Amino acid sequence: MITVQDLFQKFFYRFMETHKASPQQLKAAFNIMRCRTADLGGHAYECDHCEHTQVSYNSCRNRHCPMCQGVNKEIWVDGRKKDILNAPYFHVVFTMPEQLHTIIYHNQKLLYDLMYKAVAETLTELAQDKKYLGAQIGFFSVLHTWGQNLHYHPHIHTVVLAGGLTKENMWRNTSQKFFIPVKVLSKKFRGKYFYYLKEYYEKNQLQFFNDAKKYEDPKEFQYLLDQCYAKNWYSYTKKTFAGPLAVIQYLGRYTHRIAISNHRIVSMDDDTVTIKVKDYKNNNKVKTVTMPGVEFIRRFLMHILPKGLVKIRHYAILANRNKKTKLELCRYLTGSPDYKPKFEGKDILEVVSILANKDITLCPSCKKGHLQRAEPGGIP
Repeated sequence: MITVQDLFQKFFYRFMETHKASPQQLKAAFNIMRCRTADLGGHAYECDHCEHTQVSYNSCRNRHCPMCQGVNKEIWVDGRKKDILNAPYFHVVFTMPEQLHTIIYHNQKLLYDLMYKAVAETLTELAQDKKYLGAQIGFFSVLHTWGQNLHYHPHIHTVVLAGGLTKENMWRNTSQKFFIPVKVLSKKFRGKYFYYLKEYYEKNQLQFFNDAKKYEDPKEFQYLLDQCYAKNWYSYTKKTFAGPLAVIQYLGRYTHRIAISNHRIVSMDDDTVTIKVKDYKNNNKVKTVTMPGVEFIRRFLMHILPKGLVKIRHYAILANRNKKTKLELCRYLTGSPDYKPKFEGKDILEVVSILANKDITLCPSCKKGHLQRAEPGGIP
């Protein structure tokens, strides 16, 4: 199987001949190329029964590396099971108009944070409106910045607890239909985003480069906003989940996803890369797209997140500060069963053994002994 690592090892240095990369992009690229290789070092393991030894190379642990997300995702999802309530959940997506993509990319940390902020205030305020629910809900949001073809497409995925606590601390449920009309949701989100965006502009907090420098002129910036105001912002909801278990199974599909996974890479040659994409306009039909290898690297690096940006954010009832109070009350009111995470307190080898449904420490040579870390602790 061809991997993202293979593509970076083949095309990244060619990319650097004609392109520049930020410090975060460089770090991610070198981590991906060196992940699970001798460059990162590793550890030797010895069988406690026979003389068999083997070396395990270290992972880079970069959140953009496709080889490092599988176990992290499973551990995260397992830990979230104890937060799931026996109540309806919906998947809501908030997208940004194409006219704003360049400005968002030039101001990633500031305007990604604003996307989260606008989503949180939109959902919180509308849910508390008695016309829709009249209760405090809980939700978590995850930022994605890519489309199927790896072009820049920033959007927020939010899993919403479609029920919540009233001011009287009573549980209020909702119907099987999402409780906020999509048009209302989109209009509110647009208003929130523009309110703060204009504030940032007036305080000179936005940066403009290349073709976007024209927006330093207030008239041009206002013209941009007018264009976006005239558009219907594309927010939508997906169907409710079939019970808490379905929510749990669904979580990892979005929380730890990166721009492209290895299984979507079809082939490469000396100059090009071919990947699989879903054509959403044609009933999700799978087709292939071929592009220069350097272009693949350029597109992939556009989705490296700024240093320190928190990708998964929890709000309201699901916020950390409320888990021992409001969330526990909701658990009682909804009759939700307690769940103890199965990976809690286990080391990485134990977790991988559970996921693989076999003891990965069992010696592959004698089948009797177990591999134990050799002394000294590492190898160069």
